[in-house]
Amino acid sequence: MQLAAAFLLFACIAAAFTFLGARYWVRPKAAIERVTQATAAPSVHAPLRPGAALHKLVARLGTVLPASARDASLTERQLMRAGFRKPGAARTFYGTKLFLAVLLPILMFTIAPQIGIPAENRMLASAAAVAAGFLGPNQFIRMRIRRRQKRIRRALPNALDLMVVCVESGLGLDQAIMQTAKELRRPNPEIAQEFAQVNFELKAGKRRAEALRNLADRCAVDDLKKLVAVLVQADRFGTGIAQTLRSHSDYMRVQARQVAEEKAAKLGVKLVFPIFFCILPSLFVVTVGPVVVRISRELLPMMRNM
Repeated sequence: MQLAAAFLLFACIAAAFTFLGARYWVRPKAAIERVTQATAAPSVHAPLRPGAALHKLVARLGTVLPASARDASLTERQLMRAGFRKPGAARTFYGTKLFLAVLLPILMFTIAPQIGIPAENRMLASAAAVAAGFLGPNQFIRMRIRRRQKRIRRALPNALDLMVVCVESGLGLDQAIMQTAKELRRPNPEIAQEFAQVNFELKAGKRRAEALRNLADRCAVDDLKKLVAVLVQADRFGTGIAQTLRSHSDYMRVQARQVAEEKAAKLGVKLVFPIFFCILPSLFVVTVGPVVVRISRELLPMMRNM
């Protein structure tokens, strides 16, 4: 009798836990909906933030602007070099150009009476606004590319020294690139991102030479292209990576010293015009000004009375 009661109590507790687990933990219906993406429909009615709505509008406008395959490829390469590597970056770029080309003339017509532009010049100002809105994103991308290349060029010696330390400590080239990307993530995020991309391509199955050439093509930095050429040659002919990196590091250090000496030699010539137009007039005012005032007050009246 006691055995039957214990078995019945165990069966009740097990059934209760099974029911609660199936209802509140497993949730097979929610799992099925998640797999079949049945819950994607209610998310359509979720309110969009203003920034997300504007980004969506700009991306849609990007599909309206026609572009040839050659121009699209060139634009994608420039966006990649500027650091914009999302799949819809080109559409967003074209949409931004079209959006600004429409928005800026409207703003110009609105504020033209307030800033005092004559009525006959408003059409010319609107045309300038259209040109600025359409060509402004191109100039912004060029500035981003130059700034990013400058940061990569400055961070390359530190990255190369870190790679030398990693390789000489026993790591392979792939592991050295990955470790360099991890260590430089905060101080130099641009070159860390490029090295991380190389690591991802190697994990995806690309050959090392191809991944390194893609690195040089993405960045378009001359010093990085030289490093990639050295690494590809060392990988092809089987020379020591550590000695190759150390030799290239010494070469880059000597080259950086020569560039610094060249800039120091040009400094005197570059300072001629600022000194002539900015410093010398102030010196003349300070030194010759009191003498001129004294002559005009004392010497000229004396000469008139003679």
